Amino acid sequence: MRNNPFIQTTELQEQEMLAAIGARSLDELFSEQIPPSLLTSEAGSLPSPCGELELVRRLKDLASQCKSATDVVSFLGGGCYDHFIPAAVDHIANRSEFLTAYTPYQPEASQGALQAFFEYQTLMARLYAMDVSNASLYDGASALGEAVFLALSVHPDRKRVILPFTLHPHYREVVRSYVQHLDVEVVEIEHRGGVTDCEKLKEVAANEAAAVVSVQPNFFGCLEDVDAFSDAARRANAVFIAVADPLSLGLLKPPGEYGADVAVGEGQPLGLRTYLGGESLGIFTCRWDYLRRMPGRLVGLTRDREGKRGYVLTLQTREQHIRREKATSNICTNHAHNALRATIFLSLVGPQGLRAIARKCARNLALFKSWIASESADAVAFRQPAFRETVIRLNTNANVVCEKLLERGFFAGIPLEILGPAYEDLLLVAVTEKRTDAEIKSFVKALREFLA
Repeated sequence: MRNNPFIQTTELQEQEMLAAIGARSLDELFSEQIPPSLLTSEAGSLPSPCGELELVRRLKDLASQCKSATDVVSFLGGGCYDHFIPAAVDHIANRSEFLTAYTPYQPEASQGALQAFFEYQTLMARLYAMDVSNASLYDGASALGEAVFLALSVHPDRKRVILPFTLHPHYREVVRSYVQHLDVEVVEIEHRGGVTDCEKLKEVAANEAAAVVSVQPNFFGCLEDVDAFSDAARRANAVFIAVADPLSLGLLKPPGEYGADVAVGEGQPLGLRTYLGGESLGIFTCRWDYLRRMPGRLVGLTRDREGKRGYVLTLQTREQHIRREKATSNICTNHAHNALRATIFLSLVGPQGLRAIARKCARNLALFKSWIASESADAVAFRQPAFRETVIRLNTNANVVCEKLLERGFFAGIPLEILGPAYEDLLLVAVTEKRTDAEIKSFVKALREFLA
């Protein structure tokens, strides 16, 4: 037996495992996975053992050599945004009764958690001007995938889903993943000048579409003609699915007011952090007509025999853990803690605060675009009205520019090469309410030499 009490395998067991995978030693195994320079370099060797106090000192010394992400000014967007989060959100959400609570299968066990989800549903239904909301899904992309499934269940004889190219590319990929084993055609409508070609949309949607999907604002930050999407869906008798950014609804018309049957979105801007790619939250709302087809958990309010108010999980017959293969969705959980954070955030800022944040985003973006245009008339790629984001045309590959600007203290944005070679000189820049005039001016100055 090895002397180290934390390694439970014997040397004989280790040799058996190595033989099973065709390696003669651990060194040989590691050398196949790790570059030799990292295995043999001084930086890769472990220091001598030390006590806890000395270890903490060493780690602090190493940490002091790192440049913090907070030292870099962020203009990143593309679905994950650097918005201000009130300190109270962390304080309340991290209380033990919330942090350790799990969405219960036995509702009576955790009335407090269920009440929080009920409040979340109420806030989302009001924000999106829809009849009902579920208790959240994983992220905006999976919420859209579930919405497409709902539309296909409404029109089982139809096999066409209409997506705008201006929808986030990850969302489009997720929808294709959802339907890849079904006899369903996903049709993407190209854009003109940053917004969807609505004439083409009407033409394609009229051909037996099960679902028409809109996005507001779109991936480029531009504002779409959502009424045209609604009209195309109505004429085709298709389910109209609206993807809408929740923060933009502080200024823009909510999906319920332009005829959406289902409205979904990504809740990250509502008090969720950006680290590790961003905490996510799938918002899913719909009209009453589709209540029994809606995926995920739904919390209802009732009264017990004594007349006391109680919260319950309801309509679970739609879900996989009861209906199995007959379920309308396999999702029977939710992003509970992130939904709680969004609930706390919206409760703290209120309607006026949400409107003020959205206005500050719009003001900062307008300022950025005007300063960029004064440097280069052709730098702003799309002239359409936009919210929080815009696309900048550069004189070289956007990835190269991002690397150079990182050295100058800026996360410059999202290179749009992910959309194809034709977009390699385009950069998606997000300007949130957190950016000061001085930061925006410094960023424009840093961009000057790279503008088209």
